[in-house]
Amino acid sequence: MKFTRFTVDSKVYSGVVTAGGIQEITGDLFESWEYTGKVFSREEAHLLAPLVPNQIIGIGANFVANKEDLPSELPEIPVFFFKPVSSVIGTEEKIMIPDGTDKVKFESELAVVIGKEAKDVPESEVFEYVFGYTVGNDVTAPSHFHKDGHWTIGKSFDTFTPLGPVIETELDPFSVVVTARLNGVEKQNSPTDLMIIPIPKMISYLSKVMTLKPGDVILTGSPVGAEFVGTQDVIECEIKEIGVLKNVFAGTRMKV
Repeated sequence: MKFTRFTVDSKVYSGVVTAGGIQEITGDLFESWEYTGKVFSREEAHLLAPLVPNQIIGIGANFVANKEDLPSELPEIPVFFFKPVSSVIGTEEKIMIPDGTDKVKFESELAVVIGKEAKDVPESEVFEYVFGYTVGNDVTAPSHFHKDGHWTIGKSFDTFTPLGPVIETELDPFSVVVTARLNGVEKQNSPTDLMIIPIPKMISYLSKVMTLKPGDVILTGSPVGAEFVGTQDVIECEIKEIGVLKNVFAGTRMKV
């Protein structure tokens, strides 16, 4: 199923995308929900990020260019980071480049949405706790990284985490390809088997550090090919089974 959030006449709805339109639902997405009977056309609905995350966790440098580049031994401590919920936007919304920052990077990613509370989960049981998947764009301003290597500010600006267009619950994460097009030109195109830390190990590791909650979003890493972009550039992050997450970069008056 494809779950989404959207507005019609400024009112926010949740729904399931079908061939006939978007069917409104009500209730708790992760516990119990039901159809209301209302159906909206895709033309009248403005899609939002498909959820308001509980928290957002990313992993750094998690793709190689070729299978032969995969390390024989995985890192003992993967590089994880947090992104604020305030950085989330949906498809077709503007990514705002802060004043004083000439360029930022796009990073197309497969994002995992946790559906059940998870603590100390073995790798073999990880997918019992996954609700679904969406497309993420981990926008990054490296010029704002701390000189000692801290990434938080460079990844935390408002609008720096586009998610969408839907949460797909029927997806094999091992058989998808993560792509990105910049102004119509393909820049990223990698299958998920080029991940250094695979999804089961990633989520199991995190669950041993912290309790994962329903609505947590885990950004699983970006393929080789991410580039710097500037104002008016258009980025389309795509996983065919989920859809296209499209945004344009714009300037802002916010200074840091």
